[in-house]
Amino acid sequence: MSIHSDIAFIGGGNMAGALIEGLLKRGMSPQKLHVIDINEHTRAKWRDRGLSASGEPDQTLQQHSVWMLAVKPQQLAEVSKQLKPFLTPDTVAVSIAAGISLETLSHWLGSAEQPWPLVVRAMPNTPALVERGMTGLVAGQAVSAEHRNDVQNILSAVGDIVWVDSDRMIDAVTAVSGSGPAYVFRFIEAMMAGARQLGLDDIQAKQLTLATLAGATELAAQSSDPVGTLRERVTSKGGTTQAALDVLQAKQFEEIVTAAMHAAYDRAGELSRELGQS
Repeated sequence: MSIHSDIAFIGGGNMAGALIEGLLKRGMSPQKLHVIDINEHTRAKWRDRGLSASGEPDQTLQQHSVWMLAVKPQQLAEVSKQLKPFLTPDTVAVSIAAGISLETLSHWLGSAEQPWPLVVRAMPNTPALVERGMTGLVAGQAVSAEHRNDVQNILSAVGDIVWVDSDRMIDAVTAVSGSGPAYVFRFIEAMMAGARQLGLDDIQAKQLTLATLAGATELAAQSSDPVGTLRERVTSKGGTTQAALDVLQAKQFEEIVTAAMHAAYDRAGELSRELGQS
């Protein structure tokens, strides 16, 4: 892993913690990492790991050219004001706060007349906590190839990444992978409930469901065949699987999933507009 920049994490919570742990596991020196967090326990934890830490923005930030903004979306406007005095010409600000557009972030760090040009928006998801995350990224036009590579390597420490070319495509990423784990968890809940109704106990229901989903996902990832072909191979005409799929088709399963994703996409756009006006 090649990261040329020192990194400051503004916010040291779960997602920032996952990224820090991923970077440390991949050999990054803790001396290249800095954490700002209001919680003393959080700061002490990272100091014990060899990182520097402070309770508020200070001159230390100027030694770190990539800032990972890992605070809640509702806090980011105020936090950006606190960060502005410590920007240097090569500071790249990477926001993992949902719903904050590149334009809004650049205005908060700069101004409407002189927006800060070096901004990146990231949409990770919670499987990053177990290093199986999926992150969508979009960069401002002024972000250099070297900085893009650094940002990519930071986020890939906890999973896969994909670059898109606009805020609206990050909203699409949000609908697919950002919110996606919740869809999967809801499906797991439904399968486990069905298993219990068929007489299996809680332990059996969980084991069978999770192993089936993990195996099917891994098969789909490794196979060169289309997912539809894999489905067809499980499905015998007039058999048990066909009976189950007929019910899903009758209940408009695909339409329900698509409508849910469109709702997430639309809400992401609404949140961006609402938060940008704060």
